[in-house]
Amino acid sequence: MATLTIRNLPLKVVASLKSLAERNHRSMEQEVRKMVERQVGDRLSAIEQIKASWRSQKRVARTGEIDAWIRQGRR
Repeated sequence: MATLTIRNLPLKVVASLKSLAERNHRSMEQEVRKMVERQVGDRLSAIEQIKASWRSQKRVARTGEIDAWIRQGRR
């Protein structure tokens, strides 16, 4: 298992993290581990859903089409 060191966290963040860990009856380390696992897990789940959607398409969208869709969403 890997070790992760996080430096220079603002004291406000550390205090909030301690409080959250206490409420959940966990150590700060356990609380941070759960947060990271949730975030990464959610992201991996979203990526898998996107890949499944792409596989179900009859054809692959071209780059120009994707760019146009992005531009439309920015209006």
